[in-house]
Amino acid sequence: MKTHDPTLTTRVDIQRLGPELVAAAARLPTATLHEAAGKIGALPSAIKPVAPGFRFAGCALTVHSPGGDNLWLHRALDVAQAGDVMVVFAGGAHEHGYWGEIMTTMAKVRGLAGMVIDACVRDGVLLGEIGFPVFARGLCIQGTGKDFGAMGWINHPITMGNVVVDAGDLMVGDSDGVVAIPRARAAEVIAAAEKREAEEAAILRRLEAGEGTMTVYGWN
Repeated sequence: MKTHDPTLTTRVDIQRLGPELVAAAARLPTATLHEAAGKIGALPSAIKPVAPGFRFAGCALTVHSPGGDNLWLHRALDVAQAGDVMVVFAGGAHEHGYWGEIMTTMAKVRGLAGMVIDACVRDGVLLGEIGFPVFARGLCIQGTGKDFGAMGWINHPITMGNVVVDAGDLMVGDSDGVVAIPRARAAEVIAAAEKREAEEAAILRRLEAGEGTMTVYGWN
């Protein structure tokens, strides 16, 4: 069995957001955060919650995994901290079940906030029963391997769709999808999103009072 040198592949000491910011983000819709950030950070729309009601907010623990192999996901779980969201790019090989009941149980016990993968998972009913938020492209029963000589990376930048996700970035997921907000902009974007939510609440009150959108938005 080949071994790897984690000092070449794994970053352990990453900067994370404070719990107050994460809690504030958890109260906001992903679409509002995306708009408030200047329409950035929307992960591929195919990535959705595996079970209804799943929602999370936390800091990204990024994983670049070889396609069809989930050993690096296990390695990432070993260094994850409570509140982390595991964000996995699997080399574009979508048709494998990279994650299931076993790893979900470990992630929940260790206090992770959620898991996002640009590929498929398995054990869909069980994941819903366990209640740990998993977001994926779908379900797939095809298994994965564990190549101890294959190269992967943990807490290095990954790309999902047209979004680059860095370790420590703010990740929020809800029924609409997942958004990634750069860590350095998180406080600014959350404040803008809260303002946007308040403004939309005022608009809704006017619509409920009988006004039309053409008048409310000044498009007449």
